[in-house]
Amino acid sequence: MTVNGEAVHYRLEPETPLLWALRDASNLTGAKYGCADGSCGACTVIVDGRAVTSCNLTIAALEGSNITTIEGLSSDRAHPVQQAWAAEQVSQCGFCDPGFIMAIAALLQASPNPSAEQIDALPNLCPCGAYPRIRKAILRAAQAMGGAAPIAAKPTQAPQGGESSAPQPVVPLPDRFSGG
Repeated sequence: MTVNGEAVHYRLEPETPLLWALRDASNLTGAKYGCADGSCGACTVIVDGRAVTSCNLTIAALEGSNITTIEGLSSDRAHPVQQAWAAEQVSQCGFCDPGFIMAIAALLQASPNPSAEQIDALPNLCPCGAYPRIRKAILRAAQAMGGAAPIAAKPTQAPQGGESSAPQPVVPLPDRFSGG
């Protein structure tokens, strides 16, 4: 298989999940272990242009495939999805970030102007509930990929004077991406 543009031959048991081959044999640790059944999306990578969960696919099943991990998406984090993610300040704990970014990159490659239904259909989960910011980042990345001006990430600012640096509580949303 090809991983991030380089031919790779894993000398592992054929039943080894791709996630463990990437993390343990290739030291590509962006894809995270979350659920072991593909339901959380933390281990999402792009295989032959499609977003897939790497925890439940064996390396034997992927022989000859072209795989892109978060490390291979952009060497300098200049991919529009990565830029939009930073600009919209999506990250909270950061655990879901690589999987979401890969799923969104594949979605925008397949559908440059995704519908609300396509965005809502993303299977990835964010334990922190950053879905409204994720939606904004998706739309912003789609605009940038469509030829709009490049994205400049918002600067991170430290709290000023009497502002609290304590995290704000996360309120569960009835619809993940609507913000309502």
